[in-house]
Amino acid sequence: MKKSTIQDIKAGAMFALPGLVVFFLVVIIPFVYGFYLTFTDWNGVSQVKSLVGFKNYVDTFKDVEFWSSMWLTLKYVAISVILVNIVAFGLAYLLSNGIKGQNFFRAGFFTPNLIGGVVLGFIWKFIFSNVFTAVGKAVGVDWLSKSMLSAPKTAYFALILVTVWQLAGYMMLIYIAGFTGLSHDVLEAASIDGATGWRRMRSIILPLMVPSFVICIFLTLSRTFMVYDLNLTLTKGGPYASTRLVAMHVYEKAFTARNYGVGQAEALFLFIVVAIISGLQVYVGRKKEVAA
Repeated sequence: MKKSTIQDIKAGAMFALPGLVVFFLVVIIPFVYGFYLTFTDWNGVSQVKSLVGFKNYVDTFKDVEFWSSMWLTLKYVAISVILVNIVAFGLAYLLSNGIKGQNFFRAGFFTPNLIGGVVLGFIWKFIFSNVFTAVGKAVGVDWLSKSMLSAPKTAYFALILVTVWQLAGYMMLIYIAGFTGLSHDVLEAASIDGATGWRRMRSIILPLMVPSFVICIFLTLSRTFMVYDLNLTLTKGGPYASTRLVAMHVYEKAFTARNYGVGQAEALFLFIVVAIISGLQVYVGRKKEVAA
């Protein structure tokens, strides 16, 4: 082996090794240890961890509350992903046409993403419970006089609304980057051929924007499946567990009920579901990509 090749390998290892060590310490080892805990009866506190085999997985499939929260989460994810990407794409399209003050609007729509989920939840809880109700009483609108967080259906909608408000601005920037990267030659050729308006959007722009759709849908899926902080501070899973998403259920099972083995098994099941759905979405999206 040439001396230059050995030096290149050493240099590559020097730069890669710290990252690999951190990755193993932060991701791989905790994941393997968590998988081991799914076969124990550990309560999260005691030093004794007795092996119980597949009992925790059996208990997971028997946990009615887990499946109820999973169903709520699937509906929440589906609605949120669709609305976030529709709003983000629409904003990106409007703010990519050189309108006056578009940079200001871009910064404004992106700002909610900078606010942490805990703070965001408290802010919107105050808005729903105090601001909107005060406005409703002032103008004499009955349905607005009651907090949206007080009824199951409206609380669920409120959680989705805040999610869209938080994530749309971030996805908007990705779509803007996609619009910026579109070939002007292709768009100009389409215009010459008479493709304008919706036909231009459907036949030219949307196919070329598939890479942006793949990224945004993947990010939205992963973030909405794992939402916990916003769920905790905005609704606390209420009223009557109508907004208790699966991440909150898993946390409470492990740390509140001190049933860490079952909680870890449910977390592993959630991870598998998210990995499968996200993987399929990326695979299908990649197949639909076209070259400009």
